[in-house]
Amino acid sequence: MSKRSRSAAAAPGAIRPTVTVCRGCCCGTPKIPGIDHAAQLRELRTALADRATVRVTDCLDVCEQANVVVVQPSADGRRAGGRPVWLGLVNDPDATGDIAAWIENGGPGLADPPDVLDLYTFSPSRRVRAELPES
Repeated sequence: MSKRSRSAAAAPGAIRPTVTVCRGCCCGTPKIPGIDHAAQLRELRTALADRATVRVTDCLDVCEQANVVVVQPSADGRRAGGRPVWLGLVNDPDATGDIAAWIENGGPGLADPPDVLDLYTFSPSRRVRAELPES
């Protein structure tokens, strides 16, 4: 998808934060053993049902960080300076609760993430970041 068509397809600014869960190639597959990927997605959707949009995407092309979750700010969060936060190796079941607590407090731009999420934060290449549609 070209940058132009991606921009046209994207919402002008999501009222709620958006949580994008990678479930392709390595993420969400038996290649990452010992994790109930379906349960993790279910828990995120349940915990964030009234607070954020949770969507699943195919491979985000950051397989070295497999089990990736991207938290994108709400429109208010973006206006306050929030930018998407990429979390990789999200393999601990408690991480779901930490992500939900952060979003409950406002998410990127409006609230600082719980300190433990620093362990998961990474910065993908500019090319990879550009491929994630704006929320």
